[in-house]
Amino acid sequence: MKIHVLMENTTVDPALTAEHGLSLFVETRRHKVLFDAGQTGAFADNARRMDVDLRDVDVVVLSHGHYDHGGGLRYFLELNDRAPVYLSRHAFTPHFNGSEKYIGLDRTLEGCERLVSVGDALRIDEELTLYSCNQSKRIAPLESFGLTVRTRGALTPDDFRHEQYLLVRDGERKILFSGCSHKGILNIANWFRPDILVGGFHFTKLNPDDPEDGKCLERVARELSRFPTKYYTGHCTGIRQYQFLKQIMGDQLEYFSTGQTFSL
Repeated sequence: MKIHVLMENTTVDPALTAEHGLSLFVETRRHKVLFDAGQTGAFADNARRMDVDLRDVDVVVLSHGHYDHGGGLRYFLELNDRAPVYLSRHAFTPHFNGSEKYIGLDRTLEGCERLVSVGDALRIDEELTLYSCNQSKRIAPLESFGLTVRTRGALTPDDFRHEQYLLVRDGERKILFSGCSHKGILNIANWFRPDILVGGFHFTKLNPDDPEDGKCLERVARELSRFPTKYYTGHCTGIRQYQFLKQIMGDQLEYFSTGQTFSL
């Protein structure tokens, strides 16, 4: 399996655009998958410069209904006229940061016939399966970090029911893709116990220099280290937070940036 990082907050190549967002082009044995579509169309420009042809994509997965993962979807639909887009049935619910800043998807796309609404789980084929884990038991509490959702005219803390995970079966290996791990990286690692986990940990609001936040990050790092998993992270994990985790997790944790291509 090969992963091309089309968009992440940082870049290894100054000729490529970096923005607060995530987009991965994943080549499996059977598929060419676009996992998330960044904040803007910049991921598509990066793909072109990286010699990745988005017309070859045959499956698109949106991890959740936030703009920095689905903002470039319209650009992709104009480039590729065949790939279905799998997203949670809750993805177009209005999402906010606090009470005023809208961070959801472009709702004019909601009726697009290319979009495939996913419930709690969907087996695409024997290689690809989507899960929401909304009913799964948690070993760690869910933190909304000020993110909200509007339902029935009222804003409430987001429970991230719109977040889904892509599990790829590669022979005997299980490789899991998670956009931001809003439901808690400890929960996700425990639910799947994959061989490899690729995605953000959503730790940017935790300050490694703060005693309480530092204890939280240390606890998570030690718990993650107990799982039989190799982690590749970026985007909402945060650079300083990654560096803190890396000191504890060592080679079990790596960072990915825009412009990188790596094989698993």
